Amino acid sequence: MHTPLAVLFALLTTVSNALATVLQRKAAQRVPMRGRLGRGLMAGLVRQRVWLGGMAAVGAAACFQALALANGPLSVVQPVFVLELPIALLLAAAILHRRLPADARRAAGLVTVGLAVALFAAAPTPGGTEASTTRWLVALACCLGAAAALTATAVRRRPGAARAACLALAAALCYALTAALLKSAAQTWKSDGIAAFFSVWQTYGFAAVGVGALFLLENALQSGPLTFSQPALTLGDACTGVALGVALFEERLRGGWWLVPEVAGGLLVLAGIVLLSRSTAARTLIAPEPAPEPAPEPAPDQAPDPGRRLEADPGSGARGE
Repeated sequence: MHTPLAVLFALLTTVSNALATVLQRKAAQRVPMRGRLGRGLMAGLVRQRVWLGGMAAVGAAACFQALALANGPLSVVQPVFVLELPIALLLAAAILHRRLPADARRAAGLVTVGLAVALFAAAPTPGGTEASTTRWLVALACCLGAAAALTATAVRRRPGAARAACLALAAALCYALTAALLKSAAQTWKSDGIAAFFSVWQTYGFAAVGVGALFLLENALQSGPLTFSQPALTLGDACTGVALGVALFEERLRGGWWLVPEVAGGLLVLAGIVLLSRSTAARTLIAPEPAPEPAPEPAPDQAPDPGRRLEADPGSGARGE
């Protein structure tokens, strides 16, 4: 294991994911919501170039994440992803040529310091590279079962804070499980080659679970405020990733009195993420107002207004990229 190299690739993953978040959030807010679980959402997204750019960033992030997981423990790689929101805000500010406010910079500092304290105190050490079938079955049942329960809860609620948080937490569980599956598949490629990579079930498992996680994330971004979805997504992914690293691959964390700075670091991260997601910068840079419902069709004896129809089209260039 080469932990410094894993951290470098994890940071590159975070930058790619942050760019994807900015582009996907922008695209998701252009598509009017229909139905309880965003019926027609994906069909509306694929017609937008900004969403396709976000998907390209997702692909780059997947490659970097595989390299990170092949070189370091899951309990190191996944927590680094809590930096995604601060980096997303920095990227959004740079893309839109705006200055990041002082409160957002202070909150980003809290996240960074909290992550450094928590990782230093925990000092994760690598475990094995393979997990038993029994451990995989338990992990799959726990993560997928909890994600299904959260999704079922979300679809019974109207768009808003609770729905966004439930869907984001379900996405976080799936993303952490995807990372665990990807780690196992990447280790197979590293030790036995590409043919073995395509012969193990974990390869197809991380692809399937990853698609589900993306679907849940898109709906979470469309369902409610970033204030509730982003902390659930960020901290849920990090905590679940650490738990899976310990449970599946026998990675180890320091215990005893080290738990005090570990918890303190985690609370700093939580405070920073909440402050960031509530900041004006988050709302204006990467969380624009949702797209309105499409205008009703004009009566047969009324001529349609071309300007209004063009404005209501989520794929139209008149709305901007």
